[in-house]
Amino acid sequence: MRVKNILISLCKKGGLFMFIRAQLSAQIATFVDFLISILLNQCAHIYYVYATLIGSISGGLTNCAINYKWTFQTEDCSPIPVLIKYILVWIGSIGLNLWGTYLLTEFLTLQNSFISVSQSTAFIVAKISVSIIVAILWNYNLHKTFVFKDAHINEKLKNKIKQITHQHGNKKTS
Repeated sequence: MRVKNILISLCKKGGLFMFIRAQLSAQIATFVDFLISILLNQCAHIYYVYATLIGSISGGLTNCAINYKWTFQTEDCSPIPVLIKYILVWIGSIGLNLWGTYLLTEFLTLQNSFISVSQSTAFIVAKISVSIIVAILWNYNLHKTFVFKDAHINEKLKNKIKQITHQHGNKKTS
């Protein structure tokens, strides 16, 4: 019985399913980010810093839309507060990805005595490494605890108000 209760709590909206949805959303956004960044850098020969910025913006827009509609299911909440908080977290994410990718790419290309990698290879390795670190330590945690947190509180309050008004409505008709 105890194991069943734990599994049920994990599978509720705020548990394991939300985490899985968030990871899928992040993977889709990362795919968009990487695809655009790498195509711009490798095919269009755009400087990797600009390619990273454009890719990050594209991935961020994708992630915000998916998180709002599907991951955290906040369609019934006002999008303006969610969007403002998302933008704040997103600016930090873009900055961390941009500077982290730049610093790691430059570091890897300067390590000629230890390893010899081209700037293209260093960029791809840096982009992947930094994006994983930022996704784990920054994005998911802040989305869950800051950006979309109030949405779930609002939903719980709305449900409680519905219960109270429904109970009072039933008392009047009885």
